[in-house]
Amino acid sequence: MTRSREDPANTFSGYPMLLVLLAVIAVLVMGIFAGIPPAGSSKLAKILFVLQIFGSGFVALMVAIGFYMIQPNQGAVITLFGEYRGTDRKEGLRWRWPWMGRNKVSVRAHNIHSERVKINDLRGNPVDIACNVVWRVQDTAQAVFDVDDYREFVNIQIEAGLRTVGARHPYDDMSEDDQTTLRGSADVINSELQAELNERLAVAGIVVDEAGLTHLAYAQEIAGAMLRRQQAEAIIAARTKIVMGAVSMVEDALTKLGQDGVVELDDERRAAMVSNLMVVLCGDREAQPVVNAGTLYQ
Repeated sequence: MTRSREDPANTFSGYPMLLVLLAVIAVLVMGIFAGIPPAGSSKLAKILFVLQIFGSGFVALMVAIGFYMIQPNQGAVITLFGEYRGTDRKEGLRWRWPWMGRNKVSVRAHNIHSERVKINDLRGNPVDIACNVVWRVQDTAQAVFDVDDYREFVNIQIEAGLRTVGARHPYDDMSEDDQTTLRGSADVINSELQAELNERLAVAGIVVDEAGLTHLAYAQEIAGAMLRRQQAEAIIAARTKIVMGAVSMVEDALTKLGQDGVVELDDERRAAMVSNLMVVLCGDREAQPVVNAGTLYQ
């Protein structure tokens, strides 16, 4: 497909043409009141008078039709019998030939909050996701001529881009391998979404200034199961750290006792002490000490 390209339009300032319009109207009024043929004039004089009035009125009408307004951050796409003749972005009162068409296009920033869509993440889990996108028209010619309806095109491509980015990554990952996830890597996901949308919307001359997720959750049908899974993974991760810490503490304690000569333990008693310390350090409840009134071996 051949892409259009925005070019400046050859239009005129409307203020000089406004003076022309006032002058034509003045001539028309003067012609009506001062040029009326007297009674008994010839038919030719009457015909010339009528032609003068209609001619002045037609010129005034043609000049009046050519006026249009351009507001800040707005452009007017000018066409001549369907042929693109440029885009006028100059603000204020403007004028173009009355037989030339114009289509105003806003180049202001637009804000869209997408609908929640259900997608499958990298692991195949259904996820509800939504985003907010700030976009604007950069090339008015592409927006008007290269797509049928650029606003509808933006809405459809936002949903498609959201599905594409959401399917690249898992919703969450409890492992510690620094994997990019939808929930834990917001900056990375937002950057990917913005780049994806810019690539998709380039054909319409539209640029995305900002894109970010506004809603992210497991789909309702698996939300309960995934919550229990997250809780289980969190418990396992916490227990792993507790056990590793307890092993380190027991090792330090036995090493310290041996170095200071506080007590000499054989392999059996060392194993018993390790077991007792691990129970105390890893247990969920407070330990209940038992006082040994005999010897260490009784």
